[in-house]
Amino acid sequence: MNTRALTALIVTAIALVGATRAMAQDLGIKAAPQKRPVVIHNAAIHPISAASIERGWLRFEDGVITGMGSGDAPSDRDAMRVDAEGRHVYPGLVGANTVMGLMEIGAVRATIDYAETGSVTPEVRAAVSVNPDSTIIPVTRSNGVLTVGVLPVGGVIPGRPSVIRMDGWTWEDLAIDSEAGLLINWPNVRPTRFRGMRRSEADQMERIREAIRAVDDLFDEAAAYFAARDADDTLPVDVRLESMREVVEGRDPVFVRANEQDQIQSAVTWASGRGLDVVIIGGRDAGALLDLLRRHDVGVIVTGTHRMPSRRDSDYDQAFRLPSLLEEAGVRWCLGTTGGSFQTPHERNLPYHAATAVAYGLSPDAAMRSITLNAAELLGVGDQLGSLEAGKAATLIITDGNPLEITTSVEMAFIDGRAIDLKNKQSALYEKYREKYRQLDLIP
Repeated sequence: MNTRALTALIVTAIALVGATRAMAQDLGIKAAPQKRPVVIHNAAIHPISAASIERGWLRFEDGVITGMGSGDAPSDRDAMRVDAEGRHVYPGLVGANTVMGLMEIGAVRATIDYAETGSVTPEVRAAVSVNPDSTIIPVTRSNGVLTVGVLPVGGVIPGRPSVIRMDGWTWEDLAIDSEAGLLINWPNVRPTRFRGMRRSEADQMERIREAIRAVDDLFDEAAAYFAARDADDTLPVDVRLESMREVVEGRDPVFVRANEQDQIQSAVTWASGRGLDVVIIGGRDAGALLDLLRRHDVGVIVTGTHRMPSRRDSDYDQAFRLPSLLEEAGVRWCLGTTGGSFQTPHERNLPYHAATAVAYGLSPDAAMRSITLNAAELLGVGDQLGSLEAGKAATLIITDGNPLEITTSVEMAFIDGRAIDLKNKQSALYEKYREKYRQLDLIP
């Protein structure tokens, strides 16, 4: 290839990358801080942590809920009053398993930033790579999802999940907890058998042992480092190992991706042996391990109900019934979506995953808890979010019905008391093409 042709190719590639990034840029203005108290009244209030109030009021100031009750709201001259007659107030929904802001278009590499180089990178924080101007953020929050857990992907230990609010100018503005724990992709503990598999079973087993050994070695190294540093604080700080302190000392959970029955058993046995607080992500076969999960107080983030059965001999409704099985067994759990790599985030569909579980035995109240308070608690922010209570963040939605119903619209949303613009690219396209047909006199 001659120099002129090579130059033209490079310029074209740069232009394409720039165009891709522009397509992934939300042009909306971020919400301003709350400047005066807000009182929502004449609404059905659904605290989640307590019984619903058929007709009540809720007040928040400086981003924090200051009170709520039934009947008429107390007079407050300084407050902006929102008459929500016939409307419902819920806490903002919480998506527990996402790559929000780390991926825009799954098929376009330039919009993907969910993994670091290397198999063991505990120091990585997912929030740092989140794009605050992702066009997926406003689309998602327009359906009531105002908080998400962002999880890195790839390798054995890809880093630390982060919990973010769905509005902010920078990743620091978004971050609620940029270090919510540590994520481990637990290896399958059995060799895979299928036509075309080129590795022998012995080779697969050796790779499995190597992956588990890498996790064990890292935790052993961290424990030794902490003991040495506690004895002599003049020793050099190891940023990589220091990032694990909260998890190793039991103050933050270790999140473990595991789906197969043997895989979950192996991960729980390992974590309990080290005295770790563990949350399983995926848990496809968790229904077969209810006693184990309850005995060790293991949390489970179920990655969606809109999935096919895992095996040919599995029940057709395996994914649909798993939430009700966990609820009935008293296991700590919440509902997320599939999340993960190679898949553009679709967290806006989160309430409909919960609705499917309701159709297969889960109570509506438990379904709402699974995408609000339960999710916040498993992500470690249940003291701030997930329910409507005095002292918690004023992160909430006003709807014209139950969020689990696909016909329900979110009419207003507040994040930390800030009024959120619910317009997005899809709503703009809707208005654009309605105008087209108005101009053609095909609609009024």
